[in-house]
Amino acid sequence: MQSESIPLAQRITACRLCAYRFAATATAHAPRPVAWFAPSARILIAGQAPGARVHASGQPFTDASGDRLRDWLGVSEAEFYDLSRIAIVPMAFCFPGYDAKGADLPPPPLCAHTWRGQVMAALPHLRLILAVGGAAIRWHIGPGAMAAQVADWRSHAARGVWPLPHPSWRNTGWLRKNPWFESDLVPELRSTLRAMLKDDA
Repeated sequence: MQSESIPLAQRITACRLCAYRFAATATAHAPRPVAWFAPSARILIAGQAPGARVHASGQPFTDASGDRLRDWLGVSEAEFYDLSRIAIVPMAFCFPGYDAKGADLPPPPLCAHTWRGQVMAALPHLRLILAVGGAAIRWHIGPGAMAAQVADWRSHAARGVWPLPHPSWRNTGWLRKNPWFESDLVPELRSTLRAMLKDDA
């Protein structure tokens, strides 16, 4: 009963379930969950997992991926980090670390199994979900290839879920091969977000 009286974000921040997992990675780091949400949020940015820079800063998307994502959305940093309106909830709250070759490890499923249902229940006012990256797309839309889900964005957006590729530099090649993303999807997304933020102002 005592744990239930502690705010959910605070309980997530204190989570150490994956300490043994992270200690075994090439980075050998300790958990540092980054929980960034409030019950009043109308927009959810569902990402993958924090990177090394976010692990250091303790604030989501404080890296080049965040710059690209904010450009896609057409929002300022102040708007992006406004907890009262935008929740940023990745599929795993901690930096997963790197493998022996220096590649990013995937988000540990244990994190979503433990926390995601509770977080979604704590966000009753959501009107729009941005599913950023394959893991988030699979959770919020269902199984399928990321590219195919993003290509079918209009049907998903009609239900309030926008599938987006991860804004990492690793997807620059995909973006070049799919110019419709920035010519068709991005303007529609910016317009939708701007109208929503204006309504909530």
